[in-house]
Amino acid sequence: MKIRKILKRLLQLHPKSIDLSLDRIKRLLKDLNNPEKKINNAIQVVGTNGKHSLCVTLREIFETAGYTVNLNTSPSLRKFNERYFLSGKYISDEKLLDLLTEVEKINQGKSITYHEFICACFFLAASRTNSDVNILESGLFFRLDASNVLEKNICSVVMPIGIDHKDFLKEGTIDEVVYEKCSHLLNGSKIVISEQINGVIEKIKKNISTNTSKKIIHGEHYNYQKNTEGFIYNDKIGSMNLGHPNLLGDFQLSNISTAIATIRNLDQFKVSKSHIAKAITKIRCEGRLQNITQGKLRKYVSKNNQIIIDGAHNVLAALAIRKYLDALDKKKKIFMVLGMMINKEHKKFIQIFKDKVHSIIALDIPNQVNFVKKEKLSEIALSCGIPSKIENSIETAIKNIAKEDDNAIIFCTGSLYFSGEILNLN
Repeated sequence: MKIRKILKRLLQLHPKSIDLSLDRIKRLLKDLNNPEKKINNAIQVVGTNGKHSLCVTLREIFETAGYTVNLNTSPSLRKFNERYFLSGKYISDEKLLDLLTEVEKINQGKSITYHEFICACFFLAASRTNSDVNILESGLFFRLDASNVLEKNICSVVMPIGIDHKDFLKEGTIDEVVYEKCSHLLNGSKIVISEQINGVIEKIKKNISTNTSKKIIHGEHYNYQKNTEGFIYNDKIGSMNLGHPNLLGDFQLSNISTAIATIRNLDQFKVSKSHIAKAITKIRCEGRLQNITQGKLRKYVSKNNQIIIDGAHNVLAALAIRKYLDALDKKKKIFMVLGMMINKEHKKFIQIFKDKVHSIIALDIPNQVNFVKKEKLSEIALSCGIPSKIENSIETAIKNIAKEDDNAIIFCTGSLYFSGEILNLN
């Protein structure tokens, strides 16, 4: 309860939830005696999609090889503590309360956004935790994101880039997005670039052409091929035959390969093929193509119903998810349970699933403010030629789908916040 009260107070410190600037975060960090300057072993991860999967894969590989990891991700799905993973475990409620209280006191009620404040908290906590590596998932765009305050790192990783958050762009073009995410990557380090959609890789290269960091680019310096046993990873060091990871979706092979490329280009870490092979079978990644095999929601469906949740919320992610759905049992109907935030390309997202999903059940997202009303979301689905209706709750939607078809696939998507609510409910 005390933690919730502090987090609620933080929302009142600035009139905007997002206000892209580095002035406020740098001011607070200075008041905290610049803890970020004590962090010299950071991997910074930027991109539109796949950042979280990349981060948790890196964590698993490093830990399997015996290294300690600090990890900062956003947003949290089920509990705020998930944002701060420190030397092998998520921060406890007691330590989180102490951290928030300390930084709130030092901030003295000065203007700062919620995201900026919690980034400052991570830098302070990480500076006091002597871990072997710090992994930072960037927030919106990176150039003016609160995570972009380090003077040096050991690597920057560029994950797949696509259009998202157009309300923060002047023209809403892919060129703008690439500039915001890549133009201010740190020099004198290493930059690993993941597999990209057509045309984006050249835009990235243009933005980092004068960057002095060593570039490791998918398709030029590393690649992967799927096979029946899993996949083959290739780079200048050699090839690895790897088994199936415990992440669903072929697109995750790309994310995992980028993590492998990152680690194999960091000579200060001794990571073997066996470490990698073992690690990818136990990656912890909630809310990303996650099968719900137990819990409260399973009581509402038959044993033949499959419940899958994914936090996809933009067009690039929808395209990847569509490929996954295309590979599922074609005898089973797919019912989509959908909740989305306001600042998304709703129609473009939904259109990708036309002729794939049987129907869409639209819901409001519980415990959120800036979501699309279910009535509006259902109208958009209908305008895309997909049958749609609304329901009053996640439980009711799932119960009614199972009642209509006890063999159906129930696919819940549209927002990470929506996925988090479903996981908490379960």
